[in-house]
Amino acid sequence: MTSPDPAGPVNDVAEAHERHVPVMRDRCVELLAPALDRPGSIVVDATLGMGGHSEALLTACPQATLVGIDRDPQALELAGRRLTGFGDRVRLAHAVYDDIPQVLADLGIGKVDGVLMDLGVSSLQLDESDRGFAYAVDAPLDMRMDQTAGVSAADVLNTYAAPDLVRILRDYGEERFAKRIVSAIVRERTTRPFTTSARLVELVRDNVPAATRRTGGNPAKRTFQALRIEVNQELEVLQRAVPAAVDALAVGGRIAVLAYHSLEDRIVKRVFAEQVRSTTPPGLPVELEGHAPRMQLLTRGAEVPDEAEMAENPRAGSAKLRAVERLREAPAASAKDVVGYRRQRGGDAG
Repeated sequence: MTSPDPAGPVNDVAEAHERHVPVMRDRCVELLAPALDRPGSIVVDATLGMGGHSEALLTACPQATLVGIDRDPQALELAGRRLTGFGDRVRLAHAVYDDIPQVLADLGIGKVDGVLMDLGVSSLQLDESDRGFAYAVDAPLDMRMDQTAGVSAADVLNTYAAPDLVRILRDYGEERFAKRIVSAIVRERTTRPFTTSARLVELVRDNVPAATRRTGGNPAKRTFQALRIEVNQELEVLQRAVPAAVDALAVGGRIAVLAYHSLEDRIVKRVFAEQVRSTTPPGLPVELEGHAPRMQLLTRGAEVPDEAEMAENPRAGSAKLRAVERLREAPAASAKDVVGYRRQRGGDAG
């Protein structure tokens, strides 16, 4: 973990404000605020980062208490200093965000009224040169959001079997030239293990067609994205975290999720679609009790930043925002209930 600024907390807070431009901040607040307009309301910022979204939510919703979660100890430290003025309205936890149920249980919290997830890599992690997330700077190939746990990107490159590396680059980076790049990685690592980012960037550049190098930005960006996702198990965590967050919501609670690439957005879209769909079997003339949608959409499809925000904050360019509100808590009726209804109506129970 990078050492704190020796100048102390004031400079750290100022640095967090200057370095972190929260993506679609005002729209996130607008979507979540109606659920937080009551005494005792609780909002979870499941990916706290440097606390920009949380600061805006706490300011706009003075009756709300924040539970901030992040796997990165340095982010928790900076965000904690940034949010110190809100006093006991802020409770922070060092955890991966799919652990929402345990975090809430440890705090003695049952249901919550709002959840925000801002996915992907944070500004802090991108900007710290020794973290290895950015392909534009030569740095150790780490890429762990929590540098106290797990395997690094170098470990992945140097120890994974070739077929696994190809799968990672194809599935997580959508890299068309995965086989060619992996062949070069496997060949190179036998003579000298990979330790820094510059060598990997050069290898990728040398193993994609010249036409690809001339368009679409740095050709290594897809490989770096794929490694980062693998190192932090981002998609597996997300597949657990979104349903867990949905389950934690009280009736009337809202969840907003910012995704930055299609793999993330697809998972969020699928979970939300399941929640807003009726589960009454097709052909029945009425909606069965317990089968009505559990949630309603608050956004029409995925919302994106406007041109002004994208011009001010280029990192917002790929953002997609989706949000839903919980309508009811009751579980869906069982198959036995459906059969019973059909028998009552004189239909075929088989």
